Amino acid sequence: MFQNRFFRRAAALVLTLALAAAAALPGLAAYPMPIQTASETEAVYLFNADTGKTILAQNADQQQYVASLTKMMTALLLLESGKDLNGEVTVPTAMTQEFKDIQNANGMTAGLRIGETVRRIDLLYALLVSSANDAASVIAYDVGGSVLDFVRQMNARAAELGCTGTNFTCAHGLFDYGNVSTAEDMARIAAECYKNPTFVQVSGTAAYTMPATNLHQNERTINSTNPLTDTGSEFYRSYIKCVKGGFTTLAGRCAVAFAEQGGHTYGLVILHADNASLYTECDQLLDWAFESFSDRPLVDTQTELTTIDLTKCRAQPTAALYAAAPVSGYGHADDVVSYAFDLPESIPATVKNGQKVGTATVYLDGYEVGTVDLVTHAEYISDFRTDSKATLLLLCTLVVILGALTVLTLAAGGGALSLRRRKRRH
Repeated sequence: MFQNRFFRRAAALVLTLALAAAAALPGLAAYPMPIQTASETEAVYLFNADTGKTILAQNADQQQYVASLTKMMTALLLLESGKDLNGEVTVPTAMTQEFKDIQNANGMTAGLRIGETVRRIDLLYALLVSSANDAASVIAYDVGGSVLDFVRQMNARAAELGCTGTNFTCAHGLFDYGNVSTAEDMARIAAECYKNPTFVQVSGTAAYTMPATNLHQNERTINSTNPLTDTGSEFYRSYIKCVKGGFTTLAGRCAVAFAEQGGHTYGLVILHADNASLYTECDQLLDWAFESFSDRPLVDTQTELTTIDLTKCRAQPTAALYAAAPVSGYGHADDVVSYAFDLPESIPATVKNGQKVGTATVYLDGYEVGTVDLVTHAEYISDFRTDSKATLLLLCTLVVILGALTVLTLAAGGGALSLRRRKRRH
């Protein structure tokens, strides 16, 4: 009994340490890279957006230029600012030099003009759909009071999200030098953006019509150049919910995509790819994720999960415990199922069939799936109760025997007394 208890405690300790180690190493890839990327320097980070679990990582902690992926943080700060998205903003004269710098860098714009009044929601669509750099700068001025102060807010928010390799120097990413991040950091920022339904809706839009303004008499239609959401493209995938792409000469091709299918969501970040490979790799990696992971049974009700020591039952020193209900989980076929048990050190017999004794927390590849009750599949009867009955029966028998002996003794004594009395009379 002592050995069983010792080994169960040791197993629980090992499991606890293993789970703690897994939690302390979230950046490690759980699976080998299923494709050969176009470049060894390319950064890839694929994660389960529902759990935060790292699925694939290649150069994910190395700093890279991130080009227009920078605009995700700009959008996030606008959405978190509390400003009315239907409210209007007038482009200030302070943007004059900024607009010239964007033009000199051949950056994409929405054609905004100094003195033009536009709604914030239109700026957001221009920012995320057509990747307009002028829209990013106007948002920065509106939210931060100045572009420089807004950039400070960007870096502060990145630090709050746990980013350790990120440094923003502009609101749009057009100016490369010093504007860097890592694939893992961009995944943190993207995951926070994905929590906002407005961000998902806007960034998943293929085309948007900007209304006329005081300086533009006609409506303007802006289009996404991202083929992952273009139904006519060979790279189109129906499971793609939103995408943000980017490009500069130094950054190469970059993309962040979120894909949802069958109730499961993945986020993907690729940095420093080339024109020919980026979208092919996006499709290959997301296709692989949905093909390789599935819902599967983890625990049934007929397999013994553990045992518990019994007291007052010499015939059976332990009781086998089973899950009271089946447990399923979403994962890879190679993922290992493990358990953490919440049980007393021992329980006294008698134990009834189907009695709940404790619980088991089920883990799949170190991530908690759920908790299930542990029950018995047999009745364990106390030996002490049987011994008590036998002892009571024996006592009753002894009492009867003693009583009979007493009667016999009294009877024998009475006969001898009568005989003596008769002898005296004679």
